[in-house]
Amino acid sequence: MKNFLFVCAENDALAHCKAGGMADVVRDVPRQIAASGDQVHVVVPAYNRLHKNGRLITELKFNIRGEATLASIYEVEPKKQIPGITHYVIDHPEIVEGNIAHIYNDDPEEPFFTDAVKYFIFNTAVAQAVKQNLFDHIDVVHLHDWHTALLLFHRAFHQDFTILKDSKFVYSIHNLSLQGIRPLNNNFASINNFFPELGYEYDKVKDPRYNDCINLMAVGIRLADKVHTVSPSYMQDIMRPSHKPEFIGGEGLEEDLRTAFAEGRLHGILNGVNYKNMRVAKKGNLYANILVQIFKWIQEESKKYKSDILANTGEKVVHLLLNPPSFVASSVARMTEQKFYFFKRNPEALKAILTNLESQNGIFILLGTGEPEYERLMRDISYEHANFIFINGQSEDIIDSIYLESNLYFMPSLFEPCGISQMLAMRNGVLCLVHHTGGLIDTVRDGVDGFVFYGSHIDETVTNMVKAFAHCIEVFQNDRKRWGIMRRKAKAVRFSWEDSVKKYYDKLYTY
Repeated sequence: MKNFLFVCAENDALAHCKAGGMADVVRDVPRQIAASGDQVHVVVPAYNRLHKNGRLITELKFNIRGEATLASIYEVEPKKQIPGITHYVIDHPEIVEGNIAHIYNDDPEEPFFTDAVKYFIFNTAVAQAVKQNLFDHIDVVHLHDWHTALLLFHRAFHQDFTILKDSKFVYSIHNLSLQGIRPLNNNFASINNFFPELGYEYDKVKDPRYNDCINLMAVGIRLADKVHTVSPSYMQDIMRPSHKPEFIGGEGLEEDLRTAFAEGRLHGILNGVNYKNMRVAKKGNLYANILVQIFKWIQEESKKYKSDILANTGEKVVHLLLNPPSFVASSVARMTEQKFYFFKRNPEALKAILTNLESQNGIFILLGTGEPEYERLMRDISYEHANFIFINGQSEDIIDSIYLESNLYFMPSLFEPCGISQMLAMRNGVLCLVHHTGGLIDTVRDGVDGFVFYGSHIDETVTNMVKAFAHCIEVFQNDRKRWGIMRRKAKAVRFSWEDSVKKYYDKLYTY
């Protein structure tokens, strides 16, 4: 039996510990590993809140900034108990709650400043927990994105944590565009300020563009035993240089990725989704679920500044209860450049889609939180268009209803490492319209089980996106037989975690 340790920033096996699709992966992969008979420990930061109903295991003493500090590790109850999986959170005064999904911090003046501080401390606490043998002997440590790459730094260079060399390390790239770049020196949130006693190999940690900075994503790629991308097509994309905004590729790390591929360390394995033991929404509850959640949010102090848009959204939904639409398009996504750059570049494209929908008695429901710039854009357009339902929050009940009751699921991603939303929509027989990029290439077949748009340059892509959306509505209105056939094919496709985790064992977990 193998013993695994998953280290990550978010984990949807726990309540209120999700910002994006990475949390779904961290919830589902351990379940599949446990089903095979192996043992999994999953640890995330407590963010000053997730430990409150947990069971204190012990304190962890280690050095940061040249001084001893104490963190606490708790065992916590998951939303669903699975034999073979144990969940933990680590609490420390500086591992703070963020303003994005109560996890990450948005530091526009100095990117990654607050997050670097909390993840420097979190990773060092995890290393100390391994040293104190809290998880027994770990065969495989599976790390996720830049937030956890410091464990590889400690394995390579920290004399207090040589025990980490006894385990194999897998590093998953969920989003290469977020790299955790911080100064090496002369900054509170710098590697030399937090670990002044350590000597390290400069070439192993440096950012390829900013020579006075550490790049934690690069550290993960360079120092892991195996590197994993969450789809085969995304792996191919990121080994090519970016040409923004036409193409988002390796973002400066393409040489490191090509080296990892040449060494046999880089593998692209598609994410999966669950087809059993899943949350199932009740049909017909979409608008009721939205209204219930809006009334809850308006009463929360943290949502006061959003009360206008929530009230505006609520008024629209009440109208829909009495006047149901004929066509429902939807998206669930973080408000970021990755997901909605096309709308920022050309807001008229979204307005054209909404106008087309209006002529067909259709609506567009968008749920998500994220960068203030993108929230503001969507809020402003929502005020202008009665058929644009912008739900500026997070709710599992609403999301489940959206996946069940939409006619078309829309993913206009600039780039997409994998995408889980399209798989969840297809699982319910909902057709998707997606951009031909990354993992969306691997999951949606144009004209077979969904719709795809692309272009040779960015403006052509945006134009084709609007045309493709109109084409979707046309097929729905005028060729319902074809629509039904495509829906059945979408629902029949299987992106199973059983298949994906078998590949994990073959490619990532075998040494």
